[in-house]
Amino acid sequence: MKNENKVLACVDQSRFADCVADYAAWAAMRLGAPLEFLHVIDRHPEQGSGEDHSGAIGIDAQENLLSKLSAEDEARTKDARERGRVFLNRLRQRATASGASSVDVRQRYGELEETLVEQAAGVRLLVIGRRGEADGMTRRDLGRNVERVVRALHRPILTVSEDFREPQRVMIAFDGGSVTRRGVEMVASSPLYRGIPIDLLMSGKKSQDAARQLEWARQTLDRAGFAVEAALVPGDAETVIARAVKERSIDMLIMGAFGHSPLRSLLFGSKTADLLRSATIPTLLLR
Repeated sequence: MKNENKVLACVDQSRFADCVADYAAWAAMRLGAPLEFLHVIDRHPEQGSGEDHSGAIGIDAQENLLSKLSAEDEARTKDARERGRVFLNRLRQRATASGASSVDVRQRYGELEETLVEQAAGVRLLVIGRRGEADGMTRRDLGRNVERVVRALHRPILTVSEDFREPQRVMIAFDGGSVTRRGVEMVASSPLYRGIPIDLLMSGKKSQDAARQLEWARQTLDRAGFAVEAALVPGDAETVIARAVKERSIDMLIMGAFGHSPLRSLLFGSKTADLLRSATIPTLLLR
């Protein structure tokens, strides 16, 4: 699928795949965009046969061993490809049954981050799970690929967790910066959230310009026809946003993501990662 306005759903064979498929189908229908499911198969799976070959090297043994390992690798690759094909076809049927009209699937070999960067030019919205196949048993941790993917792609990325629920109320965590200002303009001009009430929440350190910036955002959405409620609540952003999400029954959060360098995040932590760990609702990340 070469359409440059597609919704791309990146999926693996975890229990979160159905949720990714449901939100991707919802977004594609709202945007009137084609949907593509992408399944990336690692070129170097961290697995082995479990056999001990330490004593197998002798005359002609090395050549025989290499031939055997090559055949085993080819068999694993073929099996992974076939399981992926069945998996993708099931998701395509699920998305089509929910109403998505143009659904395609693609299977690629390679590294997830590199593959998504290659695909980025044709993507309007990327949908990924917050945790994946390798992280399925971890409740609090982010999937190991999420931050790397978000940093690598300058596209809106919808991260989802479990259990699809059609959004009835959306919150924008607005900080007055260029990223969230572009996010407000994107929401105002896009059909993705058309007709859904919007909560604008500004929190964090006090600023003289905060009220003016928040009013700009409110007016921008109001002129676009949205029902908007705006609030300026000083305090720790993670705490304020998490509390407001619960109190206002928010179904989806929109926020800027990973504004600092990876090194700073490693040393001092990341507000984005903290919010994603604490929030249970889908979150649209802007870069």
